[in-house]
Amino acid sequence: MNAIDQTKENALTKPTVANFCRASGQNFVTRIEQTKQAILAEFRDVFEANEQLLRLALSEAEAMSWQTDYPFLVFPTLATEKAQAVAVWQARQRSMQRAPSV
Repeated sequence: MNAIDQTKENALTKPTVANFCRASGQNFVTRIEQTKQAILAEFRDVFEANEQLLRLALSEAEAMSWQTDYPFLVFPTLATEKAQAVAVWQARQRSMQRAPSV
């Protein structure tokens, strides 16, 4: 192992503020992704909503939550509200398709 490889290895394993921040940020991203997948699964099964619309709504909720000071606190509520809106829209579309034409 040469000196450059050793330096890179030390930089990755040495506890620094930058490494801590990177790890914390990755943890937030992972937890938001887990929450997104849980909400997607819940609404896909319960409301039989269009999966593509749900994914778009959850992506929008994620983007909006990252604009706040507390994205991990805001995201679950915002994502649930947007997923509920998709489910309501989908139900309305189904009822309109079943209604007889006037």
